[in-house]
Amino acid sequence: MAAPTPAPYTSPLAEALAPAVLTRFDRYVRVGTQSDRDSDTQPSSTRQLDLQRVLVDDLLALGLDDAHLDEHGYVYATLPTTLDAADGPVPVIGLIAHVDTSPDAPGDGVEPIVHRGYDGGVLELPRGGARLDPATMPDLSSHVGHDLVTSSGDTLLGADDKAGVAAIMTAIAHLLDHPELPRPTLRIAFTPDEEIGYGTRRFDVDGFGALCAYTVDGSELGELQDETFSGAMATVTIEGHDVHPGFATGKLVNSTRLAAEVIAALPADRTPERTDGRDGFIHVFDVRGSAARTVIRAILRDFDDALLAEHGEVLRRTVDEVVARESRARATVEITPQYPNMRSYVDAFPLVSDAAERAIRAEGLEPLRTSVRGGTDGSQLSAMGLPTPNLFTGGHEFHSVREWASLHEMAAAAATVVRLAEVWTTAGFRDATRP
Repeated sequence: MAAPTPAPYTSPLAEALAPAVLTRFDRYVRVGTQSDRDSDTQPSSTRQLDLQRVLVDDLLALGLDDAHLDEHGYVYATLPTTLDAADGPVPVIGLIAHVDTSPDAPGDGVEPIVHRGYDGGVLELPRGGARLDPATMPDLSSHVGHDLVTSSGDTLLGADDKAGVAAIMTAIAHLLDHPELPRPTLRIAFTPDEEIGYGTRRFDVDGFGALCAYTVDGSELGELQDETFSGAMATVTIEGHDVHPGFATGKLVNSTRLAAEVIAALPADRTPERTDGRDGFIHVFDVRGSAARTVIRAILRDFDDALLAEHGEVLRRTVDEVVARESRARATVEITPQYPNMRSYVDAFPLVSDAAERAIRAEGLEPLRTSVRGGTDGSQLSAMGLPTPNLFTGGHEFHSVREWASLHEMAAAAATVVRLAEVWTTAGFRDATRP
């Protein structure tokens, strides 16, 4: 089979930025940064600080003299404007990405592999038996000729969200190299713990001082997301009664069996694998314990807050019905809000999405307006008073050993950030104020 024709980049700018994006991405994904759901510290894992320190050094080397790592694990920095304040207001716009990777797949020892000019076939990764097959991963079919990046097959890649980190850093470097390009004041933040729902717990919105912001944490080329799930975490604790199994007749109350019955009794049509579009779900992701005590952890997701509450009631009712069959067992259900749907907060300041659409079109793309079947740091930030929609990165199949990214699309993301900076210097945007 003849090698495919290399795919064109979205613009000459994206093509020019691609080598720098790849170099940064390769460096960043090699640093293990998984967050830890079981930790009560901020950040949840010290390994995230390893990359944060690298980013501070990189920002300082670029000349962003205020770059620093704060006591909660956030990196902040400022790229000054090229505008003259005497000519009018200078907006402050935020760019945000998270450094942690998901704890749901192995994340240490990432060894990225670049597959030049993808030919449309199956990619057999060298470790762990992982394979990328367009028959089961249809997104691959639209990336023939792209340079793809994968892990070696036994870890995730970390494109979520180090592709976003690399795109922002590359865009900042380009803007510094080209002072003739107009830009507003840009505030940069790299956050920890986004994957476990705590990316904004200690984020200094007031100190950040931005009119609005953008997370670069999406996926498909041209994507602009201004709606997310609302999310909650559910913890179900079932208390049984343990005795020696040889003498357990009529005495043992096995909490693990009750937990299994609870999970089996939950509606099969409310699971992630059987829902799509705007359907929410109940996702049991962790079960641990013993005959005496078992803890089930589940996430609840929906675009509609009333339906999210209904998922919680379904879970409570299911637990009550199962445990009621065994009078000696006890159970509690604790549901904790994680993040809200950003839609109403972003809609209140439509210019933030309008600017992103203009930047995406300036890169030669048609904006792909989608809703996130998940959450971003922007969900909480928007509710905290900082409207923050989400932009694409070019990463795909997140949270798995089959995760991959298109270099062409990562470069387009970096180019879009460059163009976004210019949009915020134009009429109708430069003098914008929030209602």
